[in-house]
Amino acid sequence: MNDNLCVTTLRCLALDSIDKANSGHPGMALGSAPILHTIFSRHLVSTAADANWIKRDRFVLSSGHASSLLYAMLHLTGYDISLDDLKNFRQLHSKTPGHPEYKVTDGVDISTGPLGQGIANAVGMAMAEAHLCALYPNLKHVLSHRTYVLCGDGDLEEGIALEAMSLAGTYKLSKLIICYDNNDVTLDGPLAQSSTDDIVKKVEAMGFNVVVVNDGNDVDSIDNAITSCKEQNEKPSLIVIKTIIGYGSEKQGTNAVHGSPLTKSGSKIAKEFFNWNYDDFYVPEEVKDDYKDSYVARGLLAYMQYNKDVDRLDDENRQILENLLNCDVTSKIKEFIPNYVEGYFEATRNVSQELLNIYSEHTNLLFGGSADVASSVKTILKNKTTFDSNNYQGQNINFGIREHAMCAIANGIAAHGGLRPYVGSFLVFSDYARGALRMAALMGLPVTYLFSHDSIAVGEDGPTHQPIEQLSSLRLIPNFNVIRPCDANETAGAYEIAFSSKNTPTAIILSRQNLKTIRGCSKNKVKRGAYVLSYEKEHLDAILIATGSEVFLAYEASEALLEEGIDVRVVSMPSTFLFDKQKNGYKESVLPSSCENILAIEMGKGDLWYKYAKNVMSIDTFGLSGPYKNVMNYFHFNVDNVIEIVKQMLKK
Repeated sequence: MNDNLCVTTLRCLALDSIDKANSGHPGMALGSAPILHTIFSRHLVSTAADANWIKRDRFVLSSGHASSLLYAMLHLTGYDISLDDLKNFRQLHSKTPGHPEYKVTDGVDISTGPLGQGIANAVGMAMAEAHLCALYPNLKHVLSHRTYVLCGDGDLEEGIALEAMSLAGTYKLSKLIICYDNNDVTLDGPLAQSSTDDIVKKVEAMGFNVVVVNDGNDVDSIDNAITSCKEQNEKPSLIVIKTIIGYGSEKQGTNAVHGSPLTKSGSKIAKEFFNWNYDDFYVPEEVKDDYKDSYVARGLLAYMQYNKDVDRLDDENRQILENLLNCDVTSKIKEFIPNYVEGYFEATRNVSQELLNIYSEHTNLLFGGSADVASSVKTILKNKTTFDSNNYQGQNINFGIREHAMCAIANGIAAHGGLRPYVGSFLVFSDYARGALRMAALMGLPVTYLFSHDSIAVGEDGPTHQPIEQLSSLRLIPNFNVIRPCDANETAGAYEIAFSSKNTPTAIILSRQNLKTIRGCSKNKVKRGAYVLSYEKEHLDAILIATGSEVFLAYEASEALLEEGIDVRVVSMPSTFLFDKQKNGYKESVLPSSCENILAIEMGKGDLWYKYAKNVMSIDTFGLSGPYKNVMNYFHFNVDNVIEIVKQMLKK
């Protein structure tokens, strides 16, 4: 195989794509080309014949700004990326967007770009592989694979990457191999101006096997390093590969080549350095043949063997594999979900644990845990063991105090396939994880996030733990379903929606304090986003909209108002996301436009509620420490205040 010619072809295709777009990041593309070539030509087992094949090795370009290099490689290895697609780099609606996008580009296993996310996603993929192979030993030969990552200096400065790597070392995920393009340059200048860590000692201390390659252009040395890491069975691996950013260009080794096109003249100089005398976007036939004989042939052979192995499975194991691939949690479990009677008095976080365990009794697809708050958020599967380095079969994950990594790891588990990840934390700490929540929504990954301690009713823990703006903030994320159930039945409805979702992540917002099950609440109506919980008796004077614990407050106020001759409707709106998707006729039936006296009630920032109501009862300051009933009264979340506001509305 002509390694030099293949690497040069990759470099020049990346340069041509960037120059044509007049946009992109040539620095890492030039420096990392030998690394990517070595991974794909000599190690990665995958195939364009089935880009979603579950046994394939996963590849994560954590430094997503080097996407031009990945697209060039995917083109050369037979994926659905043509030369025209390379020429359309970074253009509107192209298959080759500025950073790799899952479900947009054939062969891309995960969306990357925000640095560090990809490393955490890869840890999730490695955990999923280890768990499935341990849980189903008879299917190990059709499930096992490795997970490869290419990252840069910036990735390893991000806290999320280090959180995830610490967990990977603790769990001894030996099939995870991270190739680190160490060029000692970041966007703003030399790496040393912001980090002087001894990365080898640092990562070794996390439980990693670390190998150093001193010449990033030496394909054989990179190959030998990866080969040695594949022989590891106790530790994940980090290969530190010394490279030169923008190798071959006029400004190589400097930050000037990180994120700015070389332009035609600059690329001409680089191509002269590479002895490349071909037209733009040229691919030598020898290069095409080399990748066909290496990556393509190896992948097809493995894929054909996989299909033979699947055909040889007995009926029981073939059904198990089919269930993993379909990842259907809800269809056979609905009959086991209870209907909670009126007056049932329980915190929705406790109901959540009951439901989670009912699901886990009937499926092995659930895989999750919490950021060290399992006993508070109630995420423990009581009939399952704990996932650790001695027990990959375990389904309870202890993520530690790592909210951001936890959620990004869950994204990797979801993208891997075969499992339904769920994770839990306090709602106020969703801020720590927001980057990963956004990426789940962007990728359409159906992760379930359980966020408890949902309001100022947290009480004595005070404003640091009392969410105010978090509900509104999460609702602003596109394709992100926030469900705040008001009682046990709505919590059951939220679970069915979350676990049956295919392309949308769901956050279920749970209370710490006990909530009473209300007459008229329905698990089946949660899917409409909002519904009439209690109709007016004779004439519609006003409408009260509420979520979570505030629904019972609205219900109590409606009964008190009726005694004073004021006839109001109570609407429970657990999900604005789902309600906004309803047809106009249904929306009108719940919130008739003829009624102007509408009050929205929620213990949090109120701005978004003006979409539905002219009057909003909310909290626009931080909370206070004290017994939760005292705090709620201080902020006027009581029946008397609701009555007073409704009377003032009617006077106007």
